[in-house]
Amino acid sequence: MRHRVANSVTTSGTLTARIMFAGRSSSLSAQIVADVRDALFAKRLKPGDFVGTEKDLAARFGVSRIVARDALRTLEALGIVEIRMGKGGGARIANGNPRLFAEALAVQLDLTGVSAREVMDAQRAIETLGAELAAENAKPEDIARLRQLLRDAEAAMDDLDEFTRLSRDFHLAVAEASHNRVLVVQLISLEHVSWPRRNVTATPALAKRVIEIHTRLTDLIELRDAAAARALMDDHVKMIRARRVAERGNADAAGHSCC
Repeated sequence: MRHRVANSVTTSGTLTARIMFAGRSSSLSAQIVADVRDALFAKRLKPGDFVGTEKDLAARFGVSRIVARDALRTLEALGIVEIRMGKGGGARIANGNPRLFAEALAVQLDLTGVSAREVMDAQRAIETLGAELAAENAKPEDIARLRQLLRDAEAAMDDLDEFTRLSRDFHLAVAEASHNRVLVVQLISLEHVSWPRRNVTATPALAKRVIEIHTRLTDLIELRDAAAARALMDDHVKMIRARRVAERGNADAAGHSCC
């Protein structure tokens, strides 16, 4: 019996030590990640700056190379660094590309179970401000892009799935004309959640009405009428919101709607 107890104590002690070591390693890795992230936010690091190799980080922070490797993997997954292998390799602060994470945010929103009402309320706020800023900041090439999307949409009225895709592109083009990258990325994330891939409830009459609204909105943006552009987009998104909230409430129509 004593022999069994001794073995049990030894095994238990070994397991506890392993758990404590794993927890400590994780904590040390997280500290390295936090240190690099904080330096980035404090502007002590900028895109292209060399962070170091696995060996460099291990020496700098006084940790094992396993801990340093885990920290680098986390920093890479967060999009903070880019890692190159081989001679002259190592980790450098990445050039930002927030669009890469727009879909990841959309996935998390969907997994959280956000409602159509929540998504559309946020989308309304983003799109109305986007339209206002587009009227203030749009360049000639932005207006040309909107006009081309209108022509493409008119040509696609017999293909309502294609019309739906072009409507999504139009709304995104308005946000892009605002020249506010934060708004653009937020809208991309929400569109992943809210915009239908196929549109079984759209009709030619509705498509015609949408084109009229989009044309008027483009005119207002070109005229630099920020207040009117904001008001029109607000009314437009409220219409979209009403349709999508109603359709999401019907299990048979979930995921199908139209702008």
